[in-house]
Formats: sequence, C-alpha cells, structure tokens
Amino acid sequence: MTIAVIGMGYVGLPLAVEFANAGFKVIGIDLIEEKVNSINDGVSYIKDVPDEALKQVIKSKRLIATCDYSVLKRVDAISICVPTPLRKTKDPDISYILAATSMIVKYIKKDQLVVLESTTYPGTTTEVIQPRLEESGLVVGKDIFLAFSPERVDPGNKIYTTTNTPKVIGGVTKKCTKMAKALYSHIIDSVIEVSSTQAAEMVKLLENTFRSVNIGLVNEIAIICNKLGLDVWEIIDAAATKPFGFMPFYPGPGLGGHCIPIDPHYLSWKLKTLNYNAKFIELAGEINSSMPNFVVTKVADALNRVKKSINGSKLLILGVSYKRDIEDVRESPALDIINILIEKGAKVSYHDPFVPVVKKNAISLKSVSLTEKRLKDADCVVIVTDHTEFDIKRIVVESKIIIDTRNATSHISSRKIVKL
Repeated sequence: MTIAVIGMGYVGLPLAVEFANAGFKVIGIDLIEEKVNSINDGVSYIKDVPDEALKQVIKSKRLIATCDYSVLKRVDAISICVPTPLRKTKDPDISYILAATSMIVKYIKKDQLVVLESTTYPGTTTEVIQPRLEESGLVVGKDIFLAFSPERVDPGNKIYTTTNTPKVIGGVTKKCTKMAKALYSHIIDSVIEVSSTQAAEMVKLLENTFRSVNIGLVNEIAIICNKLGLDVWEIIDAAATKPFGFMPFYPGPGLGGHCIPIDPHYLSWKLKTLNYNAKFIELAGEINSSMPNFVVTKVADALNRVKKSINGSKLLILGVSYKRDIEDVRESPALDIINILIEKGAKVSYHDPFVPVVKKNAISLKSVSLTEKRLKDADCVVIVTDHTEFDIKRIVVESKIIIDTRNATSHISSRKIVKL
C-alpha cells in the first residue's frame, strides 16, 4: 500500500515515519516548502523524530515529501493531520480540514481509505467531510471508506510514543472501521474500535476536557491557597498520599500546547449550537486563561516588597516553551506573561535552550545566555518552564528574586523564592 499523510507537523511527521518503518510507501504532503525540503534532506524539525530515523526512511525511499496534492491519485489510504485552531471568537477553525478535503475530492478513487486525525467537534467527519467526498459520485462505506481516529501525541514523552499509545478508531460504517483498524494495526500496538466517528471525535474532546477542567480546579486552588497563606504544592503532595479517590494535578502559569487550551472550546461551541452551555468547560477556560495575569501579580507584589515597580524593572523569563524539555511554544502562557510585562513597561529578556527565537504578535525576542551577570542584574527572575537542564541551585544563588510557577525550587529553602 501507498499512504499519504497530509500535514507534516507534530502529528503527521511521526505518523509518516512509523508507517514507513512498517514497510509502507509513504508520501508526506505539506504546503510549507521549507518543511518538505527539510524532510527530503533527512533533517527533522520535530524533536520526537530523530534525524537518523528520518534519514533512514528517506534513504530507503519509503518516505518522500511534496507540496503536490496530485500524488493522491496514486495512494491507497490518506491520513489528514492538519491543524484545527480557534478563531479569535473561540469558534472552531476547520478551514485546514476543508482545504485538505477539497484537494482529496479532486483525486479520490474507488477503494481509497480516508482517516481524519485532526481534533474537531463531534459530527465533523459525517457532516462536513462525507458529503464533500461523495460529491465525487463515490459512496462512503461502499466505494470509499472514511473514519476518524484522534491523534494522541504528547510531545517530549519518552515513554508513550505513536506505537505504544492505544489508538481509538470509529468509522462511518462498520466496514470503514475495520478498514482503518486493519491499516493502523500495522504500526499501533493496541487499536480500540468505537461505534461511530462521532464517538471517536468525542473521545478526544473528553480526554482533553478532563485535563483542562482538573487543571482549572487546581489553578483555582492555587489562588485560594495564596489568599490563605498556604503552600499549594504541600497541600497537593499531602492529598496525593490518599490511595483512592484522588488524582494529583498541578497548577502552573497557564495552559499551553495545541490540545488542552483549544479542544474543550470545540466541544463548548458544538453544544452552543444545541442550546446548551457547557459550564465546567467555560469556567475552567476562564480560570486557566487568567493564570498569566496571576503570575504578573506575583511579580508585582515581589517587586513592591523591595520598593520597585514592574515599569522599568529588568525581568528575566526562564523557559518559554509550553512544557518542559520541548521546543513547542504553541499557546504557551510564557508568551502572554511576556506580553503583559512589556505592556506594563518592564524590560523583558528570556532564556530557553530549546527556543532560540520568539516572534509572536508584538513580541520579537532572542534567547539570551544564562550568565551570572544576567541573573544578578535582573530585578526578578520568573521560572515559567522548568527545563531539566536548568541549574536551579545556581539560579537561586545568583538571583535577587525568583517567581517559581512550576515548583522547580521545591528542594531549596530561600527567602528569595516566591511560589505560585
């Protein structure tokens, strides 16, 4: 079989490499020419795909990349792994899915399998994709096959990868499900069937809404503990000793990544079309999105104690990726924190060993070196992302004030440290 993977990002590239490793001929399609050239040169831009792994499948000609959608006319299966962001109004933006589907329709042929992996609201596969595919005159479930299988990529996770993370699949018909399962079973250890594409779409939204709501709860607990003069990290660690009925979640400077800050809004939007207000989702989103402001308040309070204001102060941000030891800055709360601090007149710099440059909206900064002089010159150091290579003891010794949003200083006692 020849497989096309549309979208060579954090989901598509690892998937394409796994299919190639399993012996399939794979064509990766992306409209960004730089990505295509990088793949064909065997240079990975995603940390979870080592250069050597990519070079191996490129050299064996099991994987090639292209910007040309016409290759779809000679493939047997298509996986759609394109972004599904939110509009400024928090409404779903499925324009990338629509664009990919339009191109598929141009070249679709009998017996092709199409699998959507991009996170979306329940009903997208049957209400949006199926009618467009059937404009070709081919009937889903009879002439062509259509399924939804949510991606479960966790960037930087060294334990759970594409292969050993169970994969949920739901087809438009039972035959569609069987076809998709037969394909993915070649590269995934465990494939779980559900009754429909809508069920599969809902599974992904439940997974990330569960996390969003629980993180929202514990972020509010952090605010409550702050008002009560309690250490939220001590409270959570003690509660986690209960062997039943409690699962620890941890507060932070806000939500980041492509999934958790975005996916629940897809479900919330869908329910609004059914005249229902998803209260938990909306409230969790409100709390989580307020955390960057809470961090800035902690910075202001800490500076006030030494008779300084944010305006004119030198602030050093440690870590701008949305989580530890990865290069991904999508929806990172660090960007919001930096933006708020700059608006308040702060002189902001940042250090992140994984992110050399940040260009987002009004922010255009380069990572600075973490020297003793830079730490000592900063009026306040804010740990936003706790990369493992940070020498926390050294940072504490050489800094004047530290705002720790990740409990990175849990093993150190110092009056310089202000925790979330």
